[in-house]
Amino acid sequence: MSLLHPISSRVVLPLLAALLVHSLPAQAVPQWKWRDANGSIQYSDRPPPPGTPESAILARPAVPTSRTVVRPPEAAAPAAPSAPAPAVKAAENELDAKKRKAEEEKKALQKAEEEKQARVRAENCQRAQAYMKSLQDGMRIARVNAAGEREILDDAGRAEETRRTQEVIAANCR
Repeated sequence: MSLLHPISSRVVLPLLAALLVHSLPAQAVPQWKWRDANGSIQYSDRPPPPGTPESAILARPAVPTSRTVVRPPEAAAPAAPSAPAPAVKAAENELDAKKRKAEEEKKALQKAEEEKQARVRAENCQRAQAYMKSLQDGMRIARVNAAGEREILDDAGRAEETRRTQEVIAANCR
């Protein structure tokens, strides 16, 4: 006979397992961050490939590990005497990121507007084609004039409506 209620054992055991997992120390993996020849930012637990200029290395691991390869002084690129301070580099990277984000947002808004206009053109095209079919079928078409009176299109009115509808089709149905 169990002293614990069956429901409480279903709750308590997973909680104990979660506490045990979270209490174990996590190993920190050193991270390198650099900009490759294509301009893409790379992340790795290993140093960048030989020949990568020092100015392209954005972050180094804080604690050296046994896997860290120390470059000989000849392989390292000479430091520029007027190299900007790390704070300036970080500010420039942040500014570049903000510019890219603003450009991406602008492109997304422009794309959304173009898609909206394409939907409107498609709807206008569909309506104009349906109206053109009605005009060509010879159906009686009535419209309301400025005085609010209903008038039936005569042959001249039908020809004018056909011409206007063809212009709308030409403009919206590409």
